[in-house]
Amino acid sequence: MTEEETGTLISRTAIGDRAAFRRLYDKTAPKLFAIALRILKDRADAEEALQEIYVKIWQRAGQFSDAQGTPDTWLAAIARNQAIDGMRKRKPVADEIDTAYDLHDEGYSPEQCAVLASEGRRIDTCMQALEPQRAQAVRKAYVEGLSYEELAGEFEVPINTMRTWLRRGLISLRECLER
Repeated sequence: MTEEETGTLISRTAIGDRAAFRRLYDKTAPKLFAIALRILKDRADAEEALQEIYVKIWQRAGQFSDAQGTPDTWLAAIARNQAIDGMRKRKPVADEIDTAYDLHDEGYSPEQCAVLASEGRRIDTCMQALEPQRAQAVRKAYVEGLSYEELAGEFEVPINTMRTWLRRGLISLRECLER
């Protein structure tokens, strides 16, 4: 199916055309299922995610515009974000962070633990130099894995503003860490 045909089916879905939605599903489900399966690594979870993906497509079809990218890219982003949400539901982020910082169990020497702790403090110091709202956005993007769209909604700013915040935040962090 061409990008144009996919875009047309999305547009028709936006006005409630169930036949177009059914055809869109038939043509795109294998690809979107593959994206979910690659991220979730569990067939049952990927199947569940696929259902949620198409619920979101049905609900958000009216929000799609060519300015956002190609129809396939838009569909893939929905699939990716839904699969990532599914991963978050499996295991709380705090557990992953606790595991990541449990340095002693990983066989690090006391000296290596001290160096890693020192680097962590440097990152924390540099994060505090950022504006609080932007530091929070950087944490949510790079620790919690929120997408630009999710962050823009949470902080009530346009997506391009969020991209700018994150880019400038990373530049500031890099400059701070290089000192």
